[in-house]
Amino acid sequence: MSENVVVIYSGGMDSFTVLHHAIRDGKTPYPLSFNYGQRHKKELDYAARVCQSLGLSHKVVDISAINSLVGGSALTSDIDVPEGHYEEPSMQTTVVPNRNMILLSMAVGYAVSVGVTKVYYGAHSGDHAIYPDCRPEFVERMNDVCAIANYDAVEIVTPYLTKSKTEILTAGLGMGLDYGQTWTCYNGREKACGKCGACEERLEAFRDNNRQDPLAYE
Repeated sequence: MSENVVVIYSGGMDSFTVLHHAIRDGKTPYPLSFNYGQRHKKELDYAARVCQSLGLSHKVVDISAINSLVGGSALTSDIDVPEGHYEEPSMQTTVVPNRNMILLSMAVGYAVSVGVTKVYYGAHSGDHAIYPDCRPEFVERMNDVCAIANYDAVEIVTPYLTKSKTEILTAGLGMGLDYGQTWTCYNGREKACGKCGACEERLEAFRDNNRQDPLAYE
């Protein structure tokens, strides 16, 4: 019998790959997306279309009110999205304070309420330098907490925690995935900008895999 799991699904490349990884691993995913006021909430439309095509029960939760508490990020506030390579110090302006702890806490609560014992999310090694809540030590501590926070323990599962964006794309291409069904750009315009750190990292991953990105760029 298939095991049910919650998957935090943003609509981006990483969570798209994690979602299909769970399916290929014989799991039945409960995709969970969040509108936290991100300027690139266009990603949620991509997530919805994928879930509909897969016949999955997709839950989208509006938590945009948290911006009155955790503002100051280029992703949620009136701050220009920085351009340039993903590892540049300027990319720290894209950090949303405590975002993954908040999202994981809600996802774990959802998991407990529907009788699920695993929550998947797409942290990877390319994020470690910039986002503290994507680092292995964060995942380890969250797992410690989630083991005791409820009557039933919930495990945080990060299949690509030690993998790069290039390696994630390699895995997804190996599964035959269409990355035209994902949105990565931090700007939520009609086409991807191709200049923000997220776009640059995505394009680099496609170059490393000798593939053409199916998304349209400005």
